[in-house]
Amino acid sequence: MIKLAAFFGNPGTGYARNRHNAGRMLSYSLPFYPSLSWQKKFKGLYASFNGNHFIMPETYMNLSGEAVHAVSSFYKIKTEEIIVVHDELELPLGTISLKFSGGLGGHNGLRSMNKCFGNADFWRIRIGIGRPDARLPGEGGPAGSGVASKACLGIIDWVLTDFSKTEQEQLIPVFDAGAGLLNQLFTTDPETMLDEWKKKKISINKTPENKENIEV
Repeated sequence: MIKLAAFFGNPGTGYARNRHNAGRMLSYSLPFYPSLSWQKKFKGLYASFNGNHFIMPETYMNLSGEAVHAVSSFYKIKTEEIIVVHDELELPLGTISLKFSGGLGGHNGLRSMNKCFGNADFWRIRIGIGRPDARLPGEGGPAGSGVASKACLGIIDWVLTDFSKTEQEQLIPVFDAGAGLLNQLFTTDPETMLDEWKKKKISINKTPENKENIEV
């Protein structure tokens, strides 16, 4: 079972609604979030509830593993008892995936975890944000175009761009579903949840004609 949840993103109001902060944004949907008392500790914002531990690294994404490692070392939490909640380029908007170990996918937060722990044998909740060059509307790229464009943002600019208002509304049920999954993982063996949550598409409301007002 999971004992430590880490919500990845960058600190500060300027990053709060960035695609890269999807992990942090999910935390606000936890049913017990109002009961969490966050403290500046372990190079981040730390809280505990019902014997479980929570950390939002304040070291910026590329050093996120340092905060997680500090908490796990202090409370003697095993790597396989840790779950990282993070954004995922390779999944379309509206998709959540539960995964154990595996590749790092160029994600700087996961790279930092691997560096600090010496392996990648931790759990992940991956929140789909799509790629800027995606060819399907609603999964990145020009809104509703269905085609890639040379004018699309690069990866770094894409993840550091805010979700549009439409996307934020569509993400409400996604974050709710992810928070519900995380809540279950504190009392359930994650292995039993893998098949159901391998790449689970959450129903999101589309705007007319499947068009979105992407603000970039």
